[in-house]
Amino acid sequence: MHAFFERIRDFAFASDLEGTMEGTLEEAIEKDQLAEIMAHLLTDKGLGYGQLPKGLLQFHSYGERTRTPFEEHLVEGAHYAKDGEGNVYLHFTVSPEHYPKFQAHLDEVKEQYEKEFGVTYHISFSEQKKSTDTIAVDMKNEPFRLDDQSILFRPGGHGALLANLNEQEADVMFIKNIDNVVPDHLKGETYRYKKALAGVLLDFQEKIFAFLKQAEAQSASDEAWITAVSQFLSNEVGFVMPAEYAAMGPEEKTAYLISKLNRPVRVCGMVKNEGEPGGGPFWAENADSSISLQIVESAQIDKYDDEKQGIVQTATLFNPVDLICAPKDFQGNSFDLMDFRDPQTGFIAYKSKDGRELKAQELPGLWNGAMADWNTIFVEVPIITFNPVKTAFDLLRKEHQGA
Repeated sequence: MHAFFERIRDFAFASDLEGTMEGTLEEAIEKDQLAEIMAHLLTDKGLGYGQLPKGLLQFHSYGERTRTPFEEHLVEGAHYAKDGEGNVYLHFTVSPEHYPKFQAHLDEVKEQYEKEFGVTYHISFSEQKKSTDTIAVDMKNEPFRLDDQSILFRPGGHGALLANLNEQEADVMFIKNIDNVVPDHLKGETYRYKKALAGVLLDFQEKIFAFLKQAEAQSASDEAWITAVSQFLSNEVGFVMPAEYAAMGPEEKTAYLISKLNRPVRVCGMVKNEGEPGGGPFWAENADSSISLQIVESAQIDKYDDEKQGIVQTATLFNPVDLICAPKDFQGNSFDLMDFRDPQTGFIAYKSKDGRELKAQELPGLWNGAMADWNTIFVEVPIITFNPVKTAFDLLRKEHQGA
């Protein structure tokens, strides 16, 4: 905590914090009023940061101005996600109790950024659907009951947001976490590689669409088409056919290959593994013995299996949640994304409520089990594009300070 107060002026929220207090921050620190400073930072006595989501906290300073992560996403969107007419479509999933604050923040800053970047923002919000909540159980696997004897239901993890994603109408979607933003002087690489990943996506989608249009036009199964698609899936998509594929006849192979082509496509940026907790890119064997590229989270891997843990420990790349997605088919129709998840990849999380331990089921994660049957491409991107803020001290790293 000592470092927090030593560098308190390096936080973008320092001036706002001081504005809620009598006297300066330095005076309060000198008088050892550290608890008072924290009360003004975290409670309604001051900024109330203890009750706010990260998207509404002041992250970065620009002279007299500061920006929240929400604002940084408005800036990013204007640079790599605007259409030919200057429209920028952004969608945020928020908790219902925080929605009014996000809407008020948007109303406060929208016009400023539209003028600054010459764009028109179309901002929408959604919340995790209550229908995706899952039942919690106690350590004896009995329903976890609250004091009033009602059963506890908990949010089903980020995989629950697949339903929200499924409702979005777009040809291409960029997905990232709200806290993975940097100041303007470091945004150049983010813009460059977002565009590059989108280019890779469109290139692969164009090849897939061409194969599907050929299949639609041909009257019978074509051996040359079968060979070309098999090689494409193997060499460029990293897909290994199931054992029974070799014994299939031409028509059966054609139908199988069409089913593998005609699905959502995603390109996933991956960064060098520097020991961050989380998942990474792996080949995974599926239930039908085929092998495909998957993002695998650490919670999915048996921690008692030395072989699997060895694979994880030697993994060279890490998943920073940098996804470019194409959710439409070659005829321009949106896929039902619910059809391409693997319901077997949910997991049990150990949590607590009111001092009592519980077990909670989490749905297949958004970028792993929920997208298990998508066609997936992994592309390595520079580590500078991954700068998440998990604690306040991350804001003191040079990547989140001024130029």
